Amino acid sequence: MTCLTGQKAMITGGGAGIGRATAIALAKNGADIAIFDLDPDAAEETCSLVRAQGQKAVLCQGSVSNSDDVTAAFSRMDDELGPLSIMVNNAGISGNKPTLELTDADWERNIGVNLNGVFYCSRAAGRRMKDAKSGVIINVGSIYSLVAPPNRLHYCAPKAAVEMMTRALAVEWAQYGIRVNGVAPGYVQTQLLDELVEQGRVDLDGILRRTPQGKLPVPDEIADAILYLCDPRSRAITGHMLPVDGGWTAYGFI
Repeated sequence: MTCLTGQKAMITGGGAGIGRATAIALAKNGADIAIFDLDPDAAEETCSLVRAQGQKAVLCQGSVSNSDDVTAAFSRMDDELGPLSIMVNNAGISGNKPTLELTDADWERNIGVNLNGVFYCSRAAGRRMKDAKSGVIINVGSIYSLVAPPNRLHYCAPKAAVEMMTRALAVEWAQYGIRVNGVAPGYVQTQLLDELVEQGRVDLDGILRRTPQGKLPVPDEIADAILYLCDPRSRAITGHMLPVDGGWTAYGFI
């Protein structure tokens, strides 16, 4: 067990998938949780699951790409839960489109959510953690910050920037007792992936052949990696992006 008793965590994109699994994992280990999500119904369902673990939960509705929404979400957490100690930047959107077909709106939307949202929330968290002289920030990146696929520039570019943001903030904020790390999930078994497979946009058999473990991670396994990076036993780890992909990025044999 990880002891997070008394810890207060904010999780963006906590209404489903990895975000929901992370909320439950942290709550099971004693943390109170603020769920920041664009979908209030999904967020409230996650809050109910957190409360079922005996922990407090608060819903913060809004978009991480809007700095005013971020300010409001952190203010609500301050008022209803107390001092922030764990920030999980999980909110994100996918992108699969040839670069020459990208519109300005496509580009700006991905940058807004996948990069600006991480910056806005990390800045707000860092200001609070600096005063407390402690804190943990976990950024959910992607294997596509480590390797380059076609037709995903507007997804890969912000995810690569998030990896460098993780390192830069870890170096800058270590003096304040703040650790900044990330996880880089591969393809994860979720409803979204199922839909992409059905649409013919993802070759599941090809992915599995390239994955040494022969199976895709599930959200709970990503959440376990995040939980470890929140654990005081990982106190010497900062500035690290941990792939959680069944060996996908390590595999180089053809």
